[in-house]
Amino acid sequence: MSSAPHIAIVDDEVDITTLLANYLQGHGYRITPLHSGRALMELMPTDAPALVLLDLGLPGEDGFTIARQLREHWRCGLVIVTGRGDAVDKVVGLEVGADDYVTKPFDLRELLARIKAVLRRIAPAEASAPASAPAPGTRNRLLFAGWQLDPSARQLLDAQGQEVALTSGEFDLLCAFAQHPGRVLSRDFLLEHTRGREAAPFDRTIDVQVGRLRKKLEPDAEHPQLIKSVRAAGYILVPPVTQG
Repeated sequence: MSSAPHIAIVDDEVDITTLLANYLQGHGYRITPLHSGRALMELMPTDAPALVLLDLGLPGEDGFTIARQLREHWRCGLVIVTGRGDAVDKVVGLEVGADDYVTKPFDLRELLARIKAVLRRIAPAEASAPASAPAPGTRNRLLFAGWQLDPSARQLLDAQGQEVALTSGEFDLLCAFAQHPGRVLSRDFLLEHTRGREAAPFDRTIDVQVGRLRKKLEPDAEHPQLIKSVRAAGYILVPPVTQG
């Protein structure tokens, strides 16, 4: 099998999948064009892609449900590519675990840059692994409030040593907090450190990801004690962080 990064394109419009397939293959990617969420789920166990480009407007299917199922069971990158540009849809897309959200019509060069940015944030061993697969490595861990974060292995363990699955964006965000404990981090700072130069000026992205992190880290996400909001300034990781 080719060592080129594998990308699945899920869109019911043949013209779109053909255009994207030809363009991305020309940039060295292995492409699987698909036209339904069901076809994607059938592909995942046998030839899981490193990244999925998912259209929300698939006939007879709920794109958000597909995204949620994908995120619950697999660690591949997820970029929603859709004609639905409403801010509410963007927020929901990020809440269900998308790494990025691109609206149609799109510039192919910009889409390629966003794909590269997501793939850079995904460890090769994780790109096609099921969410339940054991994660490697226990080195250089950052320890806080019973949590163990390993940036090298891209692994988060709870107090019982069980792995907690994070999206690539959530993991990068948590790393930014853990590497700057006790410091108020602005949304711009967090956006730059989690999505880099390709980041869109959409502050709500950080708010959504912080909300998702709180649900996974906090006993009561409505009254957070680990990641607190600082009015008009940003967010802060409250507990001290040590290395172990």
